[in-house]
Amino acid sequence: MDSLSIYIHIPFCEQKCPYCDFYSISNKNEYDNYVENLKRLIEHYSRIYHRKICTIYFGGGTPSVLKARRLADILCTIKSNFDVVDDAEITVEVNPCSSDDLDFDMLKKAGFNRVSIGLQSRDENELRLLGRRHTADEAKDTVLRARKAGFDNISLDLMICVPTQTKSSLTKSIEFCKDCNVNHISAYILKFEENTPFFKIKNSFELFDDDSQAEMYLHVVNELAKHGYKQYEISNFCKDGFEGKHNLRYWRDQEYLGLGPSAHSFVDNKRFYYSRNIEDFYCNIVIEDGVGGDAEEYIMLSLRLKEGLNLETLCSRYNFTLSKNLLYRINKLKSEGLVDFESSVVSLTKRGFLVSNTIINYLLDAL
Repeated sequence: MDSLSIYIHIPFCEQKCPYCDFYSISNKNEYDNYVENLKRLIEHYSRIYHRKICTIYFGGGTPSVLKARRLADILCTIKSNFDVVDDAEITVEVNPCSSDDLDFDMLKKAGFNRVSIGLQSRDENELRLLGRRHTADEAKDTVLRARKAGFDNISLDLMICVPTQTKSSLTKSIEFCKDCNVNHISAYILKFEENTPFFKIKNSFELFDDDSQAEMYLHVVNELAKHGYKQYEISNFCKDGFEGKHNLRYWRDQEYLGLGPSAHSFVDNKRFYYSRNIEDFYCNIVIEDGVGGDAEEYIMLSLRLKEGLNLETLCSRYNFTLSKNLLYRINKLKSEGLVDFESSVVSLTKRGFLVSNTIINYLLDAL
C-alpha cells in the first residue's frame, strides 16, 4: 500500500500579515482546546488509514506560537497512532517573532528534523511594509538557535516584488540567506489576494508590471544558482539533497491527509477539505471535492517541477495515448525556448516558468 503524508494546519497568528490569505485567527485561549481536538481527530483518522507516514508538515498560520510543548504533543500523538517511517521528513514553520522562547531542543528530541523560517526580506523597510514584526537579526538568531539544537535542514522564505524592492535589496536578501548557510530557500512573487488588507489598498502602491516581475524573478533564479541553490520547482531552490520532500509529494500527485480548518486532503484518489471555520473542524465536517489524481492533474503538477513531465510515465500510469496535437504543441514551445524536450521528458525553462500557467493550459487544451 502506498505511503501517506500528513499536513497539520495550525490556525493561529499573533498578528496577521496584510498580504496573507491563509486561514488564521488570533486567540491564545483556544490553543489548548485546538490541540486536544486535533489529537482526537488524529486518532480518528489513524483507525481509517493504515498507511506508513513518510512526511509530516506543520504549517499555518504560525505553528511556533503554540510553543514546543504543544507541538511535541501533537507529533507524539501522530507517532503513537500512525506508522511513521524512521527517515520521515518532519517540518515545522517558525516565525522569528514567536521563536524567542521556542525550545528547539525539545522540538528536535520530539522528532522534528526540518525548520522553515519566514524571513521574507532582510531589508527593514520591506519588512515593515509587509507587516512583519521581526528584524533580519532576529531571523538569523532563529537560524543559529535551530542549528545549535541539531537541525541541519533549514529553509528560509523570501518575497519577490515587494513594493519599493530593488534588485540591490533583493540581492542583499539572497546574500543574507547564503550567509545564514541554510540548505533551502523558497522565493515567492508577492500576490495581492482578494480579501486581504493589501488587496484593498493595492492602488496606493507602485506595483511591478509583468516585465519587471519577470526580471526580478530571473534575477533571483540566477543569483541563487551562483550560491549553489539549484531550482527544483517554480519557487523552490536548494543545496544538493535538500529538496522539500513533503511538498514534492504534492507536486508528484502523491497522497496526503490534511488536518485543520482550511486543510485539504487527497486520499484513495478522492479530494476533500475542511472549511475555513475552526468549529466545523472540531465537528469533523468534511467537504467532498471530487475525484483527484487524473492525467490532467498529473500534467499540471509535474510541470511545476524542474524535473518536468515524463511522457512515458504519463502513458503507463494513466493508460494515456499521446495525441499528435499535444506533441506538436510541445515542440512548438520548445522552438520558442519555453520548454526543454529530451528523452520523453518535458520541462519548463527559466522563461517558461514565468508563464507556467499559460503553458500548462495550452498543453491541457490539446488533450
